[in-house]
Amino acid sequence: MNDLSAAPQPEEPRAERQRKPDWIRVKAPTSKGYGETRDLMRGLGLNTVCEEAACPNIGECWTKKHATVMILGDVCTRACAFCNVKTGMPRKVDPLEPDHVAEAAAKLGLEHIVITSVDRDDLPDGGAGQFVKVIQALRRTTPATTIEILTPDFRGKMRAAVEAIVEARPDVYNHNLETVPRLYPTIRPGARYYASLRLLEQVKAHDPSIFTKSGVMLGLGEERLEVHQVMDDMRCADIDFLTMGQYLQPTPKHARVMEFVTPKAFDAYGAIARSKGFLQVAASPLTRSSYHAGDDFRQMRATREAQLAKRPS
Repeated sequence: MNDLSAAPQPEEPRAERQRKPDWIRVKAPTSKGYGETRDLMRGLGLNTVCEEAACPNIGECWTKKHATVMILGDVCTRACAFCNVKTGMPRKVDPLEPDHVAEAAAKLGLEHIVITSVDRDDLPDGGAGQFVKVIQALRRTTPATTIEILTPDFRGKMRAAVEAIVEARPDVYNHNLETVPRLYPTIRPGARYYASLRLLEQVKAHDPSIFTKSGVMLGLGEERLEVHQVMDDMRCADIDFLTMGQYLQPTPKHARVMEFVTPKAFDAYGAIARSKGFLQVAASPLTRSSYHAGDDFRQMRATREAQLAKRPS
């Protein structure tokens, strides 16, 4: 009897990547401002999620001298199906990184800065201490700059990590849910949906004045009512700001794009989200967590101030 299992098996045909529609295409970055921002980041030895995650808005943002700094290295301890950041064993934490981030903010003249990181499950505090040091360095060097952080979930270390960061008082605390609960096992296997919700609830419990923010990607196979439920879950967690953007497949090995959601559909999702009471909503195919983050923060702050002014004294 022949051992068929030992014979080479034909490979399954690789699914073709969908062609991007016109509304999702962007021009290659070529401006002088783009080059200056790139050179500054590399000169200071800083990583950016703009490059590491292949953000489609990098040309526009870097031309305006806006960059999202990614601290704690460029190697992640997780392997999410949507993410283009390298996976493996990260290097040691750079003790000079906080001062370099503050120097970059000063040289770029940033009014608002977004700081994110890779997952660092290898560190005792998940990297929370480095977020604190970066916030403190920014407060010393550019005290007028408002600070937005986008953190991982600090799996197994969440309570202490969130407490430490909240005490450093960033202006916005962002943590992305990324997708609907049903898709977590395949899209975000190292995380738990309700743990991420609890993280954002915990921020508000410690300091209600800090704005909380979260985002989801569309086009991964989610259903419309599932997205509506995520919005409701976010509002139950008192999340202030929702971002919604189109998922783009970084490489053939990553999760497939199941659908290119139309701008009209994004507008409809945005309208529903606003009706549910978010202070700020950004919903479009090219929306990303840090895209136009400074303008959105100023608008969100103005909305809250207007609401507070209307309350009876």
